[in-house]
Amino acid sequence: MTKIDLSRKIEVPEWVRGLTKPSRIGEGHLERQWEEIGDEVMQKVKEVLPTGKYTLGPHLKKFEEDFAAYSDSKFAIGISSGTKALHIALEAMGLGPGDEAITVCNTYVTTAFAVSYCGATPVFVDVDPKTYNMTAELVEAKITPKTKAIIPVHLYGHVVDMDPLMALAKKHNLWVLEDASHAHGGYYKGRRVGSLGHAAAFSFYPSKNMGAYGDGGIITTSDQELYEKIKMLRYVGQRVKFIHEVIGFQDRLDELQAAMMSVKLKNLDDWNNRRRKIAAIYDEILKDTPLQLPYVADYCHHVYYSYATITPSEEERKKLLMFMNEHEIGAFAMYPIMVPMQQAYEDLGYKESDFPVGSEYAKRVFNLPMFETLREDEAREVARTILAYYDQV
Repeated sequence: MTKIDLSRKIEVPEWVRGLTKPSRIGEGHLERQWEEIGDEVMQKVKEVLPTGKYTLGPHLKKFEEDFAAYSDSKFAIGISSGTKALHIALEAMGLGPGDEAITVCNTYVTTAFAVSYCGATPVFVDVDPKTYNMTAELVEAKITPKTKAIIPVHLYGHVVDMDPLMALAKKHNLWVLEDASHAHGGYYKGRRVGSLGHAAAFSFYPSKNMGAYGDGGIITTSDQELYEKIKMLRYVGQRVKFIHEVIGFQDRLDELQAAMMSVKLKNLDDWNNRRRKIAAIYDEILKDTPLQLPYVADYCHHVYYSYATITPSEEERKKLLMFMNEHEIGAFAMYPIMVPMQQAYEDLGYKESDFPVGSEYAKRVFNLPMFETLREDEAREVARTILAYYDQV
């Protein structure tokens, strides 16, 4: 049973309290996306509603087939959220009490929650200072006889260097589950994200590179046995209706979401290319500022879920955020508290010093507006506002 202490004091960072103005640039991108594809999406809604078939129907089946093919995988299984996609994939891999799964310190908290939901223990590693991602060398130092899975996170849309991780997993007989929630459509050495590990979990939260109209997620795999187990688990532990072989879940992606997202899937590569153009504008204008700009490894096709920079200091990040807020630009700090430093995991006993790179980046990460319908003139204004902060205009 989870014990909840509502009397516990919560410290809200000063820079969060100071962000008071609505954003003129950096909000409203989903409305703009709707303007582009709304008519086609509504046509899909009109196809689904008259059928009376709203769960596990033909639109979900077709979307799963199309997403699997897009992701260079044999199978895809629609799930109710990205969090549940991670959880159910790990359940299918047999993760349970007494097991450990290794992931990074600087991810969204639900990457670790999925491990905890299985009754297992998340083990956190530091990250590479250039890509902000997991490396095989850091993981290998944390492997114990209890380790059962590795969960690399393609953070901000930069793909993890997966070949060394897969070699390490093979050496130690471990599962690898990609957390691909930031990297829909990304490539690694010419191979799509979603096909690089034993399985991958994607979130379709609305703001993702490809988001749902609400919550949603999907798991990809080319492992037939894993696929069959995931299908059982997502629908109350049954292969045949009314015969419940295991305790499963009620976590299907519904027909409406699948039908509507089939429209988005057709646009995803174009949308990612637009994000890459925005990133190129930021790269060019900000190249001489003190900011550490996103690094792109030669093996990676970056899809820029976020354009994440690193400021020289925590104090400078606070000042920059406040300056951007004064100009009504929606800059922010993604994951300013590492997962092992969250109160939910304080019993694991980690210290900031265990993660010298991740702890510094959590204090200094500075994310600029990034979405496919951001206009080039808006991106230039964002970048020039940062130049103004540094007195370079």
